[in-house]
Amino acid sequence: MNNMSDQTPLEISVQHLSALRESKDPMTILDVREPQELAICKIDGSLDIPMQSVPANLDKLDKDTLLVIVCHSGMRSMQVTQWLRHNGFHHATNLMGGIDSWAREIDTNMAKY
Repeated sequence: MNNMSDQTPLEISVQHLSALRESKDPMTILDVREPQELAICKIDGSLDIPMQSVPANLDKLDKDTLLVIVCHSGMRSMQVTQWLRHNGFHHATNLMGGIDSWAREIDTNMAKY
């Protein structure tokens, strides 16, 4: 995954994201949950744009950098990932299981809902 010319997978695991964060490789974590969800928990450093607002905020996203899309369980983020890929963001990938899996498997002190 370090070489961006590699095909970006459609989904990655929370363990994969954790390793990517430790490697300090350039990436953006795009959290598409609603503000009331973000108030409960979020991954530090994420870019927070609610799902319905993503099309109006494409200027905030880099097509050349890995873009990891996050929601609560991975359903909304998969829709956004597929939409972004259809619109030229070929390095967009979904976080399998969303923030819920992140809180259960990686950051176990994170609030869950």
